[in-house]
This record gives sequence, C-alpha cells and structure tokens, in this order.
Amino acid sequence: MKPTPTYVNKPTSDNSRDVESWALAEAARRLISSSHAKDEEAFQAALQLNQRLWTIFQAALTEEDCGHPQEVRTNLAALSLLVDRETTARLIDLDFSKIETLVSINRTVASGLMAQNDFIAAQAAKDAPVAAAPLPPGVGGGGGVPGLRPAAGMPRPPVPAADAPAVNRESLRISI
Repeated sequence: MKPTPTYVNKPTSDNSRDVESWALAEAARRLISSSHAKDEEAFQAALQLNQRLWTIFQAALTEEDCGHPQEVRTNLAALSLLVDRETTARLIDLDFSKIETLVSINRTVASGLMAQNDFIAAQAAKDAPVAAAPLPPGVGGGGGVPGLRPAAGMPRPPVPAADAPAVNRESLRISI
C-alpha cells in the first residue's frame, strides 16, 4: 500500500465549503498535471481521486440533513452522474486530451463554493451590530465642554428609508 500523499497547500479553514472547494481544485490540478506529464499511473490516480470525491458528494446529497433545497440536490446529482460517466470513460481509455469536461466542472463548482462562502461572510458582516464611536465628553449629555460647540452648519448624511433597496457599494471602492 502506498503512503498517503502530503498536500503542499491544505485548506486552513474548518469550513466545509472551503474544504470542498479546495478538494475540487486539487483534483483538477492533479488531472492537469498528470495529463501534461503523460503519466498514466498518476493520471489514473487523479481520475480515481476525482471519482471518490464526487462519490462523497453523491452520498452527502442523499442524507436527510443535507441542507440544500431539492432543486439544488437534483442538479448536483445530475452533474455527479455526468462526472461519473466522464471519469469512467477516461479510466477506460486513459486519453489525456479529454479532461477538459472534468477540469471545467471541478473548477466551476469550486469557484461557486468560494463565491457562496464570500457571500455568506459578507451577509454576516452586514448583519453584525456596528459599535458606535464613543462621544466626546460633554457632547450629547448636556453640560458641554468649554471651547466645543455643535457643528451647526454641517450637513447631515442622508439616512435611507427602512424600505429602501440596499445600495451596492462595490463600485465605490477606491485604491490609492
């Protein structure tokens, strides 16, 4: 039995989406690497790794506590069947030139998992309470501080209505 290979860039996160994304990207990397090297043994090992990975996904989709909506589960199951057929065909013919489908699927699903992870993190950051900056002494509490006076002529920033749509501020980023 061969020793388990060590991974150069393992995922550092315990988040399942990060691990799944990394695994798909690693499988794609191995498929590409072995096909460029024209190494049949490494190519077969990469195909078997890809097959095991998608079998794990299939098993997870059938569990009752999967957490994905039925439509997503159905689409992923159909995609995994395509991956199974394609992987089996490559294991039979060992044709290095026909890996684009598998590599493309792995990369697309991996990037989708990362995008979903980024979206969830952004939503969590948006929903997190923002700590208010402390007020200077004497402001807002009466009494006042000698030499400080309220900024009477300063315009206040507009406050959006509660039912106003969220503003996409991605285009407002400025790099210096």
